[in-house]
Amino acid sequence: MLDDVKSRAGRRTIALPDRVLKLLTEHQRAQQREHGTAGNLWEDYGFVFTSETGQPLDPRADNREWAQLLEEAGVREARLHDARHTAATVLLVLGVSQRAVMGLMGWSNNTMTTRYQHLTPDLRRDIAHQVDGLLWAPDETNDGNSGPRNGDRALP
Repeated sequence: MLDDVKSRAGRRTIALPDRVLKLLTEHQRAQQREHGTAGNLWEDYGFVFTSETGQPLDPRADNREWAQLLEEAGVREARLHDARHTAATVLLVLGVSQRAVMGLMGWSNNTMTTRYQHLTPDLRRDIAHQVDGLLWAPDETNDGNSGPRNGDRALP
């Protein structure tokens, strides 16, 4: 028996980037071919990602494939759920509003943003640059850069 989603937010409409939509359309075509090959062994649950016979994916097998993908990509080990942290952080980097992030991620309150979104070194540098621009006017004698910069050095 299949479990339902944890909350109403688990069933939501989202917009997808065009390239992701194209990949999903290609995946759907491949799945239709699998359906044809499986014949009456196919069990239609309406899932986007299934086994070769339409059944839900085995979470253990899915986690093994995830680990293999990370290894092939040369990325550190991480749980599949950790990809949600990455997604939330990408939205932070893109400057997406907290309210929009909550809606996209399916969160009911903003405390989840502090759990899932992480400041990256680039964000820290961008913030420092913004503060620099706020505190010092551009100095035309040094090619448009404003006052003293700390760069990536840690302050004592």
